[in-house]
Amino acid sequence: MDQIAPASQKQRQVMDALLQIIDAEKLGVGDRLPAEVDLARRLGLGRGTVREAIKSWEAMGIVTRNKGAGTVLATDISGHALQLPLSVTLEAQSLARTLAVRRPLEIEAVRIAAREADERQRHEIRGLMLELMAVYEAGEDWRAIDHRFHAAIHAATGNPLFGQLIGQLQRAFHDIYEAPFGQAQLGHASIPLHRPLAEAIVAGEAEAAAGLMAQILDEVTAAAAAVTAREEQA
Repeated sequence: MDQIAPASQKQRQVMDALLQIIDAEKLGVGDRLPAEVDLARRLGLGRGTVREAIKSWEAMGIVTRNKGAGTVLATDISGHALQLPLSVTLEAQSLARTLAVRRPLEIEAVRIAAREADERQRHEIRGLMLELMAVYEAGEDWRAIDHRFHAAIHAATGNPLFGQLIGQLQRAFHDIYEAPFGQAQLGHASIPLHRPLAEAIVAGEAEAAAGLMAQILDEVTAAAAAVTAREEQA
């Protein structure tokens, strides 16, 4: 008996099917997609499944939706994009966009935390780093502790907007941050850099911390680019 695909995988399959319709009908930026009921009929799926896929596209900035205009294509899906699986093409675009927004926020957050954190906060950041390293070195899933580590840094800035804004980005692109490109722990190679990052914050070395945060983000960006390149060559 075939196993039921996980929701994220099923959603990607729906997205690929929607892309085929867009390609067949030669839809471009500003063009309206067929109604959800029509898409559901053509794809042989429930309206709820189609609606969830379109909501994901909306979060990625691929489409816009309103009651008057329906669902409108907001991003050009080029012929080159059709050579790649939709899940890779769109997730690469969305991850690049969110990283571009997160980069200055994360870098400034570690810079301020290094200057402003009190002793309790520095102790907490160091403790979370040690926990993160232990989980990473054991080969276990480090995402939850990584989130707590960065949340502690955001809190140490004394400005709640850092945590709120970055948290909103993560919620808007939940599936991408949970398993970008179908990989549960994209950016694995960046984790060792969290040790010197924490040490720089604890020591009050603001510019060193900012430079290390930039390196961490560079590692994640490079990992995303590597996945896209592999798909192009496949």
